[in-house]
Amino acid sequence: MLQDIIINGLVNGSIYALLAIGFSLIFGVARIVNIAHTAFYMLAAYFIYIGFHYLGAPPVLAIVLAVPATVLTALVCFRLFIDPIQEHEAAVLIATIALAMVIQEALLVVFGGHYLGVPPLISGYVELLGVRVTKQHVLALGFVLVALALVWVLLMRTRIGLAIRVTAQDREIANLMGMDVRRVAMVTMAVSVMLAAVAGAIVVPLTVLDPHMWMHPLIMMLAIVVLGGVGSVKGSLLGSFILGFAEALVVFLIPMGAFLKGSVALSIMILVLLIRPEGLFGVAFEEER
Repeated sequence: MLQDIIINGLVNGSIYALLAIGFSLIFGVARIVNIAHTAFYMLAAYFIYIGFHYLGAPPVLAIVLAVPATVLTALVCFRLFIDPIQEHEAAVLIATIALAMVIQEALLVVFGGHYLGVPPLISGYVELLGVRVTKQHVLALGFVLVALALVWVLLMRTRIGLAIRVTAQDREIANLMGMDVRRVAMVTMAVSVMLAAVAGAIVVPLTVLDPHMWMHPLIMMLAIVVLGGVGSVKGSLLGSFILGFAEALVVFLIPMGAFLKGSVALSIMILVLLIRPEGLFGVAFEEER
């Protein structure tokens, strides 16, 4: 059982990490609370379904095409609906909620409320730590780790990564230093949605698709961001694995109470916030006197 908890906790935590890091990036750079973030994760999964079932593309090709298609869709939405009101945080919040609902309703109209699926890229099992694990889960975990490593390289070893970090620390100073903060925000939005699309591509062979599949990851992602500290990439990474393992523990230790996994994870978040209100790696802002 311990091995099952470790494997499932790693897979769940890794996927949450992709979502939460992307959410933290765009919030840190542009102060955008993008509620539609997991709707793009869902959209990528549906693009893969369309590519595989309607266009007859092989699953790998469908995945390769779905990620840029999702990023392009998100950038068009950002330019049309978010960028003109970016300075008004409350309006942006409402606009992203509306955008997520539009995506959900559009998928409901096109596909109905049916549960859909995409076959795994590879079949069969391997032995890990004495437990049988599907090769698709191992492949998913490998993809997530590679994606997280690439994000680290992008943020820490490239000029655009430096611009993103500087803008996230102080947008006004970055502007005074001559950086095009609007362009940095656009690039960050692309990176953020790409991480969500990759998460959707990884998840699609492991789960079923339905137009409400974005809601549970949204709740978990927000809980992780608050737990780790709003805007903190490091906090999002750690928070993802804490809540991912919490979910796995509930599922395997209380099989009849598996539906409580979300509640237990959120209770852990509340407990941590009672002790440290700014989150694990957040900054405590004191009111000016």
